[in-house]
Amino acid sequence: MRYHNRRNFLKANAALGLGAIATGIGLTQSCSGNNNMSDSGDHHPVDLLSKYQECLGGPFPDPVPLNPVLRETIQKDGYRIESITYEALPGDRIPALILIPDIVSSSNPAPGIAVWHQHNGEYHLGKTEPAGLAGNPMHHTAVALVREGYVVLCPDSLCFEERQDPTGILKRGDYERFEFLREVVRGRSLAWRDVLDMKTSVSYLSQRPEVIPEKLGCYGHSMGSTHAWLAGPLEPRLKCVIGNCCLPTYDAIEETHILHCFPNFVPGWKQYGDTPDIAALIAPRALHLNFGEKDTGSPVEFVKTGLTRIAEAYKKAGAPENFTSYIEPGAEHVLSDAMWQHVKECFAKHLKTA
Repeated sequence: MRYHNRRNFLKANAALGLGAIATGIGLTQSCSGNNNMSDSGDHHPVDLLSKYQECLGGPFPDPVPLNPVLRETIQKDGYRIESITYEALPGDRIPALILIPDIVSSSNPAPGIAVWHQHNGEYHLGKTEPAGLAGNPMHHTAVALVREGYVVLCPDSLCFEERQDPTGILKRGDYERFEFLREVVRGRSLAWRDVLDMKTSVSYLSQRPEVIPEKLGCYGHSMGSTHAWLAGPLEPRLKCVIGNCCLPTYDAIEETHILHCFPNFVPGWKQYGDTPDIAALIAPRALHLNFGEKDTGSPVEFVKTGLTRIAEAYKKAGAPENFTSYIEPGAEHVLSDAMWQHVKECFAKHLKTA
């Protein structure tokens, strides 16, 4: 979830005081200079899951009716894009794009995949980038997946594209900071709100007549990867979770002074574990994570330690084969051809043949 132009990102967010805010809400400082994550081995996974929900901000409200609205249909070569909205909270609608292969219908349904978009400081972009309507072609991943035969949902995250400040008062990162602090004073985190929105999006995807509700997955790059492993533990309908280039441990953040964006920070979680221990709560369901060896947003030595912990959790859950990972030598914060090949193979294994 780090920015390609990271120097500008650090300067901008230093002015916002992100490091002070993160520390102020209870993220424990690392006690040593080593990449030793907090030990969560004494906690049963079910207990950790309840602690995770508590740290996020407590239970989610009862689901409201989705009340979906179709705004527009765009026909593409071999698939169509529907522009839609649906409700996450009363009066709060999530804009999204859903891509549906021409060969898929209610009588011939397909697996469904939610794609969580990246951050990259590009608040004007959200759902349209993975849907192939804007942004970097590297990240037109929903288009690539719909061509593989999946129904693909691309929602806007809060603070991005159509979900920027509706008053127009706050721009870009200022509005993200505002929403983060709005949740803090309510005893919650921005991650709590993002997971609620993602669960709502999974509900919408599962109710589409063209989708097989028992075969759902999600994918994300950068912040989208963070969103994938944040939502995965609390969304059992997701049978396959894939993240690309983002698992910044709190130990790494503190050791190397990384200014990551707000969804990374779950208040109080450090007393129970680190970010890999959140991802490990997805076990025994399928999880695959890609990384670039030289991605400074997820320092590789901390990543390797985290992957070992996740693998141990999957072994304890009796499903070691359901966790896989790939670190590409020499790669930075990218989605490479090799990384994408792993994404396709993992979805095919767990959604098409399972």
